[in-house]
Amino acid sequence: MLSSVDRLLFVRRVPIFRELRDDFIVRLASVMHELHFSANHTIFRQGEEGRSLYIVVSGRVKVHIGDKQLAVVDQGKYFGEMAVFDTQPRSASVTTLEPCEFLELTQQQLYDAIEETPDIAVNIIRELSRLIRQLNENINVTASSR
Repeated sequence: MLSSVDRLLFVRRVPIFRELRDDFIVRLASVMHELHFSANHTIFRQGEEGRSLYIVVSGRVKVHIGDKQLAVVDQGKYFGEMAVFDTQPRSASVTTLEPCEFLELTQQQLYDAIEETPDIAVNIIRELSRLIRQLNENINVTASSR
């Protein structure tokens, strides 16, 4: 269990929240749910409805489609954000690789936060754009090495 201060400091380091005011981070961190899962626990499956994003407090998870691993997400990183914004089914499954702790932010909590502080939407757009650019770069590198 994270103390209030630890929770605040941890959320502050997450890229999509990094540039927000302290008072806003305090409020956001206070509404997030803490979750604990053992190793090899499926958090969600491809195709399921999703309404939450998860921040890894400790441990590591794999993002996968069937047996094909797409990514490993570790401490301080997040996953599940796509379904929170587009309300489409989950595009991949996520399974813990070891015992893990998470902070969960629901779609409604996020929308309330954006309504109160629109700057969070700009931070999220920047972070998602950065991820898309990184994926494009990875695809270009892979294509040019063939």
